[in-house]
Amino acid sequence: MKFLPLTMAVMTACASASAAPMNRTVQDNAYKQLDFFFKKLVAERENMVLDGASPFKSGDKFLPGKVAAGLGHVLLNTSRDDPSLEQKLKDYRDIADMTVGMDNHTWGIYYYIGTLVKLKQAGLLERAVSPATLEKLRKQLDWRTFVTPQWDLINLPTNYYGVAFSIARLRMMMGWEDDSAGKILLDKMLTHYKKYSGKFGFSDETDGEGRFDRYSILLIAEICERFLETGLQPTDELKGLLRKAADIALNVANTEGQGFSFGRSLGPYGETALVEILSVSAYLDVLTPEEKQYAYAFSSRIAERYMNFWYDPAMHSLDMWGKGRRTDTYRGKHRILGENFSLLHQLIYTNETWNKAGFKDVQPKADLQAWLDKNRPQFSTTIFAQGEYDRALSIFRDGPHVVSLNMINGGVSQHDNSPYYPLPFVPNIVSGVADSGGAHPQLLPRFTMADGAQLIGAAWIKDIKTGKDGQRYTVSYRQDELDRLGKRSPVKDGRIRLRTTYTLEHGVMTRTDIYTPVGAQEVDKITLEFASFSDQASIKGNTVTFAQGAVKEYSVSGLQQCESAPTNGSKDFMAPYGPMKTLVTCSSGKLTMKEPLTIKWTIKYAASEN
Repeated sequence: MKFLPLTMAVMTACASASAAPMNRTVQDNAYKQLDFFFKKLVAERENMVLDGASPFKSGDKFLPGKVAAGLGHVLLNTSRDDPSLEQKLKDYRDIADMTVGMDNHTWGIYYYIGTLVKLKQAGLLERAVSPATLEKLRKQLDWRTFVTPQWDLINLPTNYYGVAFSIARLRMMMGWEDDSAGKILLDKMLTHYKKYSGKFGFSDETDGEGRFDRYSILLIAEICERFLETGLQPTDELKGLLRKAADIALNVANTEGQGFSFGRSLGPYGETALVEILSVSAYLDVLTPEEKQYAYAFSSRIAERYMNFWYDPAMHSLDMWGKGRRTDTYRGKHRILGENFSLLHQLIYTNETWNKAGFKDVQPKADLQAWLDKNRPQFSTTIFAQGEYDRALSIFRDGPHVVSLNMINGGVSQHDNSPYYPLPFVPNIVSGVADSGGAHPQLLPRFTMADGAQLIGAAWIKDIKTGKDGQRYTVSYRQDELDRLGKRSPVKDGRIRLRTTYTLEHGVMTRTDIYTPVGAQEVDKITLEFASFSDQASIKGNTVTFAQGAVKEYSVSGLQQCESAPTNGSKDFMAPYGPMKTLVTCSSGKLTMKEPLTIKWTIKYAASEN
């Protein structure tokens, strides 16, 4: 089936209408999807097949916990006088017996024990889980499986202290241990957060390398959620940090319900992350009453987009893998069942938070775009870190378009992946490609040196400055070393220095790079690639015009020649939400660099008049 993207006119018309209340979207859609999975699991058990994938043969080590959580929502949403409840409880018990012997790690443990606590509170636990299985779960669902007796994590990123803390608190709520471990793990979690978020309040995903992405902004919301989930109240300090995350969430809000456009694990996760931040911010009164109204309107659009865009009725599943979409290997199709359960779980519990905040079945505001235009800054910069290297996120709002320029270091395993490049990401205009590697550096000139080394300006950003000239905004920075591709970690190469200036204005984005050699440098070739969602390209000199798509024109100066070609559905050019259509490649041949070289590109895109 050919996937036809919505035209800008249709998208604008849809966006101007109010979304359905979030609770209605969840009740009328999410629970139906869970009912389908429940029946399918009962019928097919461990031999279940979903769109050609066999989830229980995939090695998904979170799956038993996600199954428990997803099906647990069905039980908890079934009325106590519903005659179908008894059979559902029996089926849940059978599936728990089936999965109890399967591998279940970290997040899976958290999902499972959180569900047991809710079933216990609802008075359903004894009927939903057999005594023998519950005893096995008491031993298995333990933070000690990934934390040493010395309180160190076992080969895991430090944000897993939050998972361990939650499990310890939930074990206490089950009556399986006292609160002593929870207190220690809470201290570990908050110490980590302070160490790697510094004075700016956003958590580095690495031990100080400077990787800031969706999760760096989401983490404080998760911490606050875990406090509430386990009977604690977040401190004023945590609420202050949450407000910073909420500001970013509101600054990227839009009428399409699209989410974060940079970093890994995007697709629907880039969208549900924003609902998590905004729902807990509303519940804790971190938002003003007016902000709550429009944060809820945005959240309702995200929920609706999940059902209308990400969910495929023919598959009975969300689809992050077809229709020209590409996701990280970590979220490959082998995890299809677990991804359905975890995303539905996110939508359900954030909806419950909105309900508790007073928005159950409330009709969302229809004037979201007008409110955003009036109340959110057209341009903002959030500092993540300053020191030897600067890390920051600049956001430019241009009518319905949201430009996110994330200037960070992807660090180990991510520095050469285009979702971590310092690019002005805009849905349907500029995107990275999950797990792309450095084979096709999106919109970054790549220098191939005479010794074969390949260099791009990706990792070592210093001296970020912003400015304004009328309605034109500028962002500039320098890199004293380029990033040498080919290693798992970024490698400094000081043969060429770089000064970069972006200008952002209505309908136009320009990047100007000045590359300065240190001494004379022999360069084999320079290439610059742009994978665009627009197509029907025509080229004149170094300017490409597109007859279809949001990008109308792309022009390059400083390189000798440009050519364009269709991507023909290549996996190298797929965004999380769909395929790029055209690859424009500009290049220059051998040269001896003795003087500064300026390379500039400009993207002109369709933008509604303000």
